[in-house]
Amino acid sequence: MPSIYGLKPRFQNLLRPLTNALTRAGISANQVTLSAMVISLAAGAVIFYSRSQRALLLLPIVLFVRMALNAIDGMLAREHNQKTALGAILNELGDVVSDSALYLPLAIIRGFDSVLVILIVLCAAFTEMTGVIGVQIGASRRYDGPMGKSDRAFVFGVLGLLLGLNLPIVPIVRYVLWLVLFLLLLTIANRAHRALAEVRGSAAR
Repeated sequence: MPSIYGLKPRFQNLLRPLTNALTRAGISANQVTLSAMVISLAAGAVIFYSRSQRALLLLPIVLFVRMALNAIDGMLAREHNQKTALGAILNELGDVVSDSALYLPLAIIRGFDSVLVILIVLCAAFTEMTGVIGVQIGASRRYDGPMGKSDRAFVFGVLGLLLGLNLPIVPIVRYVLWLVLFLLLLTIANRAHRALAEVRGSAAR
């Protein structure tokens, strides 16, 4: 199924000069991963304690920065021989922690249904867990959509921008959240199905 994740190679090409500069400066992939997590935690804290729609303007900015940092840490690991076991753990945990830090505070912001927000955060974690389980059963790490990490970032970034600018979209936010939840469940099923199909295909060869 289509996902914004498919645009990642082009995004990486844009970031490659910066990645090379960070390598020359001695910045490691793990440092970049931790930076993305700290930025997400800080932004989530600001949204939570401000309890203001205006603070939601942080979402599109932080989500874009986080996507850039996630792409950079991956390139540092793969292209500059910085792959480590610790890095793999930080990468997977960092995504779940960052998602939770940025999205859970929305439960107390006007216009967001708290139950739906909590369910979305839980299903987002299950989505990433399903992707990782692919490796455990002998498949690749699955990033299939339609509501992967990049897709969630896009949706919540747009909601944060529109609500932060005080545009009258509150009546439709609940419907958007229901759609996100449905697509997350579909993504979990899709990743599990693709992983199993990959394992069966490998066994048949």
